[in-house]
Amino acid sequence: MAITLSTDLVFDQDAWEKLAYFALRPELYFDAVADVRGENVSMAGKTVKFVHVDDLAVGGLLTESTDITPASMSDTTVTVTLAEYGNAVQTTALVRGTSFVPVDPIVANLIGYNAGISLDTLAQAALLAGTNVRYATGGTTDPTARNTVQPEDIIAAADVRFILAKLRGANVQANRGGLYTAFIHPDVSLDLRAETGAAAWRDPHTYSAPGEIWTGEVGAFEGSRFIETPRAPLIADSGSSTTLTDVYATIFCGKQALAKAYSSTDGNGMMPRIFPTPVVDRLRRFTGMGWYWLGGYAAFRQAALRRIESSSSIGANA
Repeated sequence: MAITLSTDLVFDQDAWEKLAYFALRPELYFDAVADVRGENVSMAGKTVKFVHVDDLAVGGLLTESTDITPASMSDTTVTVTLAEYGNAVQTTALVRGTSFVPVDPIVANLIGYNAGISLDTLAQAALLAGTNVRYATGGTTDPTARNTVQPEDIIAAADVRFILAKLRGANVQANRGGLYTAFIHPDVSLDLRAETGAAAWRDPHTYSAPGEIWTGEVGAFEGSRFIETPRAPLIADSGSSTTLTDVYATIFCGKQALAKAYSSTDGNGMMPRIFPTPVVDRLRRFTGMGWYWLGGYAAFRQAALRRIESSSSIGANA
């Protein structure tokens, strides 16, 4: 009699890869543009105040025999409010003792990434709260607010040129190798790169850098370096109420667009602290890891922070 593994014996079993895979994760960019940082504060406090001094008016013609009237100096204050942020994971002795994959490295990975994306989200929210906004005008009726954006109001090269002209006109310095920084959603990047015509994105790249057409790299355009990221803000169903249009924000930054402040006491600093949580149960079964940060973000110079709000031709519009 023939003995087969599939019918007579039960020696077969499932094999498991002893490596844990994590979710698909985006790169974190927004915290990096916070180039104004509260690193020299006078004391610990609930808020950190930044001051930038306004320039004097251009000097006038002097009269030989008359003294001048001293000019008044003025300044502008930006306040960043510090708040507590954190998260933690707890494991049990049973999980650690029966898992075929080491649990502690998984916890460390999750906590570290969670700390990073949490701060990056705070920075993104501060950038999105900027007051200088242009609404893309691809449709027949120009939008005047976010809730009037229609599905056809996609981004165009003219919108980019307008924003960059405003940055240069306000004397905003570039922050990325002589270029401004722009964060653009892939759905919006598609529309910008698909626009045709001599003044659009495609023609200059076709004739001067054709390789970028094939790689899909956004690169630099009109003096701004475009970073394509799915974390560029998407405000779902916030456009026209009749179409439930998804609205995307393409954010442009120059130097001193964003400020970051944080506590420097009790081991706190610019980045979150990651540490094991205390073991307090009687049988020492419950251990964990967490992160903590005491800080905040705020727009520092509104003139250096601008955005285009648009729809996308591939957005989820009703």
